[in-house]
Formats: sequence, C-alpha cells, structure tokens
Amino acid sequence: MEFNDKKGSVMKGKNRVCPVELSGGLDNVIRRWLQNPSKLLRPYVRQGMTALDFGCGPGFFTIEMAKMVGTSGRVIACDLQDGMLQKLRGKITGSELESIITLHKCPADRIGVSELVDFALIFYMLHEVPDQEKYLKEIAALLKPNGKILLVEPPFHVSKSEFKATLNKAKAAQLAMVESPKVFMGRTAVLAVSDHHE
Repeated sequence: MEFNDKKGSVMKGKNRVCPVELSGGLDNVIRRWLQNPSKLLRPYVRQGMTALDFGCGPGFFTIEMAKMVGTSGRVIACDLQDGMLQKLRGKITGSELESIITLHKCPADRIGVSELVDFALIFYMLHEVPDQEKYLKEIAALLKPNGKILLVEPPFHVSKSEFKATLNKAKAAQLAMVESPKVFMGRTAVLAVSDHHE
C-alpha cells in the first residue's frame, strides 16, 4: 500500500496528530538505529511488568516492550486513531505477542485505561494533546508504587521553554523528575509519583 505524503501538512503546528498515512516514517530501519527501542527501554522494562504505550502509533516501541515483559507481562497499546491500532494488529496477529499486547482506542478527551501499570511510555506525542496536565494526572493515577514514566518530546516541535512548561505541568500532576536520559532527538524526563519517589 502506498502512503500519500501530500497529507504532510497535517503534521504542522501544535496539537496535530500524526496521520496514519505517514505512519511508515514512525517505524523504519533508520529510526530503529537512531532510537533503538531495546536500548531505550532496557533500564525501565522488565519481565512480568504491565506497561502502557501511550500514543503507540504503529507499534515501534510496543513490540519491543512486549518482548521485554514476556508472557507473564502485559502491554497496553493506546492510540487515538483506529488506523494506527490496525497497523499494529497486523504486525502481531498470529504471533505470541498477540496475547501480551492489548490494543486500546483512546476516547478523544482522555486515555480511558483502568489497569495499573509499572511503566508508561509517552514518546513524541504529549505535545499533540490539548490539556497536558489532565493527561499526566490520568497517567500518574495509573502508576503502581515505584512506577515510572519515560517522557520524550521532539526538539523540532517542542522548545526548551515549552518542555520546561511541560515539566511544570507534570509537577502539578504530582510527578517528580527522577532523571533525564539521553535520547537522540529528544527532550527527556523520567517521572515518578512524588510520594513514591525516594
């Protein structure tokens, strides 16, 4: 199936969701080399965990996460667009990952997941939501004790000052920054619920 890049204009500006037609750019060999999912997730994801991939797209990180949590764990792959979830479904149907990954279509104004998680990934998508603090509060409420969030925003869409503002919203959502790991083309923060942070 050919993707029509003419819709690229949809990606310009804040609070615009990446269209399904451009999803091929989210999962390719070059990105895998620059932002290796296994290397990036290894410090945070272990066997038996329940993990949340918020804004999973076509599953670039979801599939690696599922391999890491194993058959005793679970990954909840959330996306606003059914088309992205269908692309991910196509990759896992008939494999052992199908029983590990739960596909969840988010309502327009919230995540809508009730299961508690050990880890949540928010990669390149928080700038797309209109009310960041609301979503961060919802994710904070889903974290188990000692649970972590890895937040990564793209520097080409999110300036230093905007990312600082996001971290202030995280603080308002009772989330504290634990560390800031290096990620290629990423403004990063590992967040934990303030009360759970040692």
